[in-house]
Amino acid sequence: MRKRIFEIIELSSGEDKLSSLYDYSMMVVIIASLVPLAFKEDLLLFQIVDKITVTIFIIDYILRLITADYKYGKKSGSSFVRYPLSFIAIIDLISILPSLTIVNNGFKLLRIFRMIRAFRVFRVFKALRYSKSVSVIVAVLKKAKEPLMAVGTLAVAYILISALIIFNVEPDSFNTFFDAVYWATVSLTTMGYGDIYPITTFGRLVTMISSVFGIAIVALPAGIITAGYMNEINSDEKKR
Repeated sequence: MRKRIFEIIELSSGEDKLSSLYDYSMMVVIIASLVPLAFKEDLLLFQIVDKITVTIFIIDYILRLITADYKYGKKSGSSFVRYPLSFIAIIDLISILPSLTIVNNGFKLLRIFRMIRAFRVFRVFKALRYSKSVSVIVAVLKKAKEPLMAVGTLAVAYILISALIIFNVEPDSFNTFFDAVYWATVSLTTMGYGDIYPITTFGRLVTMISSVFGIAIVALPAGIITAGYMNEINSDEKKR
């Protein structure tokens, strides 16, 4: 019985119709649970939707917990301890807890807990386990972890060096080193908000160089992920 439950709640391979139905149903529930977050009004309908969806999430969490030994392939109690500590299980728990928090509006001190409502947005991450496309991307990120970390290190180093240079070249334009880091990050990503900018000729020259090299650094992760994604797709097609 537990094994069949595990087969249903896990991501469907396409052959198990009941599992596929469960995946699609959970996607609908996740989307429905996020709809109230797009409105400031706390309507009765939204409260009902929240109660229904969180109940489904709780049932899903319990089912995954009691079948954790099948997930990890270990017939021991360690699986039931390991699962609640996994990343996706923590996301599930975070998405559930805010709806279980009852806040008394009469106490001003307790109003700070209203910010917990924002944590409900973590429900969108629950969709990770039900989307095959996302599963492929996650696999790609795992395989390309080392080159992506290398590019990330390069980007951080480039931001800090650019910030250090511009901070000394343009002392009047940047009040703190954090302002310079913010400028360097915006320049690296070529966003260009225009709220902080250099005013001297040499400072503008540094900005141009930073932006040009920034385009190359930003393009590297995209190329790595795209190549990995295509390899993963080709591998899946060969298996079929």
